[in-house]
Amino acid sequence: MTLAAAPHISIIIPTLNEAEFLPPLLAALAHEDVPAEVIVVDGGSTDGTAELAAARGCTVLRAAPGRGPQLAFGAQGARGDILLFLHADTTFPAGGLRRIVEGLQGSPDAVGGNFRLVFDGRDGFSRWLTGFYAWIRRRGLYYGDSAVFVRRAVYGELGGIRPLALMEDFDFNRRLERAGPTLCIEDPALVTSSRKFRGRSPVSIVAGWLVIHALYYLGVSPKRLAAFYYRGASRPPERGAV
Repeated sequence: MTLAAAPHISIIIPTLNEAEFLPPLLAALAHEDVPAEVIVVDGGSTDGTAELAAARGCTVLRAAPGRGPQLAFGAQGARGDILLFLHADTTFPAGGLRRIVEGLQGSPDAVGGNFRLVFDGRDGFSRWLTGFYAWIRRRGLYYGDSAVFVRRAVYGELGGIRPLALMEDFDFNRRLERAGPTLCIEDPALVTSSRKFRGRSPVSIVAGWLVIHALYYLGVSPKRLAAFYYRGASRPPERGAV
């Protein structure tokens, strides 16, 4: 694959007070050798996140806080042939963009996909999560923290990410799985922060997930789900994820 032939990638990153985590991610993306635009959609940061992103050449958009609304808004202005959705606390692997392009070019029927996810915590629960995420991925289930990518045309056909208060990634990924084959990039893996689990009981975390998914399938609104889920979480709903 030559760079001239490589499709253009739009990388969409929702942020809210991510001045600590965003710079390493942007630095990693700057070293990639595949054409890409980086769109940072800020939900009202007060720590200089938006200014930091602009200074590093990113397109900065302002949106209502909430990962769903921010992702949906960022995708509207994206120009790439491939859309890649990243969390700000991601450690992006070297060569990751090239692997996306190679994977989609080598599998013309594939509509999109994600990365194998590794949690950075050194505790037993983080290691368990890494194995659990691999297990559910083999069953077609994954979330936004695993760097979901999709062909732009497919994204439009699916109606895009819905601006939900919670479960926006689950909602979109289910539609993506139904649209056609998806890829899981095993190597290199993507590393994500375990920060949203700190100070919380593993049992309560897993129980919360089960309850949230059950209520979602029963038709409870994402807004009510978010209020329930973040009631016991250590991070605000604008930055959290199931």
